[in-house]
Formats: sequence, structure tokens, C-alpha cells
Amino acid sequence: MDLGLNGKVAIVTGGSEGIGRAAAIRLAAEGAKVAICARRQGPLDEVAATIRAAGGEVTAVSVDVMSAEALKAFIDGVAAKYGRIDILVNNAGTSISKHFGEIDDATWHLDLELKLMGAVRGCRAAIPYMQKQGGGRIVNITTIGGKQPRPSSTPTSVTRAAGLALTKALSKDYAKDNILVNTVCIGLIKSGQHEKRADKAGTPREVYYADKAKAAGIPLGRFGEAAEAANVIAFLASDAASYVTGTSVNLDGGTSGAL
Repeated sequence: MDLGLNGKVAIVTGGSEGIGRAAAIRLAAEGAKVAICARRQGPLDEVAATIRAAGGEVTAVSVDVMSAEALKAFIDGVAAKYGRIDILVNNAGTSISKHFGEIDDATWHLDLELKLMGAVRGCRAAIPYMQKQGGGRIVNITTIGGKQPRPSSTPTSVTRAAGLALTKALSKDYAKDNILVNTVCIGLIKSGQHEKRADKAGTPREVYYADKAKAAGIPLGRFGEAAEAANVIAFLASDAASYVTGTSVNLDGGTSGAL
């Protein structure tokens, strides 16, 4: 299926590894001009090299989405370079899950700044360009924990719930501008976060991912692939999803009990 992404301009935050990396590669493979950002330039350059080797066009810039000025400058720069912004994938984030009693104010503020305010700032900078050109697509990456928090899941479950609310609110505010806003709620997906845990434990990554105990609660019985998340993101960013907005898609192998 032709997703109609050829020549579109897509921004992916947190594009250096995991889901962000896979989304950038998939969007580029569909013909989009991709701009990726993350804090570490080295991994970004590796992703950019992969995209260019496959014939894609990409811009890779080190940006901390917790800096409003830096993120706006990045997005403005992409718009200046390509003349438009069609797709924004708010993917930057990490997972901090602890018992509520263990979390101090600094950790709460950090999580909110990174996950919620990072997305808010990205949308604030990109939406005016989408309005001028007559539409666009925003895909916010959240988690199934934002719908059904588990024990010891704060602050992540709370900030991701805020991301769900942001998605619905923006979909209402900008439907008249043909800006479609959706979220992909991630379950257990192979990513840099899991690989860091495996490396810290001294466990080979393939062994970590093959551990059936970790996938015991997943009806499909396995971790998801980052490329599977990228497929859903590309669909939501495409012409094929032209009547889909304000929607969440669970990408969790059937784990969540909430639709």
C-alpha cells in the first residue's frame, strides 16, 4: 500500500534508538524527508547513516526536548530547510517506575518536563506550520500504563496519562485545521531502555528478550519489535488514516485490558 508519504517532512524526537529510530527509518523508506533529534549526536549520526545508505533524506541534530528554546530552534530550522512540516512524532522519553513513596519532587519534575512538556513544546512549535499549509499529523508515543497503572508505576503512568489527555485535547482543538492527533500506547517493545537493563544485569540481549517470564502477561507471548511500532506510526501519519484523530492504539500484544 502506498501510504502517500513521499515528499512529506517528518520530525521524530528521541530518534536515536528504539521506536524513534525505527519510525525514522520507516518514514524515510516511505519517501518522507526525516529530521531526527535526541540528546546524543553519535547515535543520531548512526541512524542518519542508515537512512542515507538506503537512499533516504535525513537531518540529525542533538537537541534536549526539555529546552523549549532548543526544541523550537530545531523545528524552526527544519521548516526553514524544507518549507513545511507534515508529521511530528513525539517519542522522546524514558521509563521511571517506582513506588509512589520513593519519588521526590525532582523526579516528578524531570518526568513531566521530558515526557509531557517535551510533547507540548514540540506541538506548540510545529502546529503553526501545519496550520499554514492546511494540515498535518501528530503522533504522541505513550504507554498502556497511562490507561491502567500497575503498582509501582509512578511517575511514568501519570505522565503518560497526561499524554493521552493532551492527545485528545489537541485533536479537538485542531480538527478544524486538518491536524490529526493520535497516540500509540506502547507495551513491551524491544528498545534501548530494555537493552540498557540487560546490559546492566550482564545478560545478553537475546537472552533477555527470550525470557518467557518477562513476556508471561502478553497474550502473544513475546516482546514487540520496534519496527512493528514504526508500522503503526507510519499508518497514523499517512493518507490512509485521514479520518482517524483523537484515537489511541494499543501496541502491546494484547496485554492491556482497556481498549
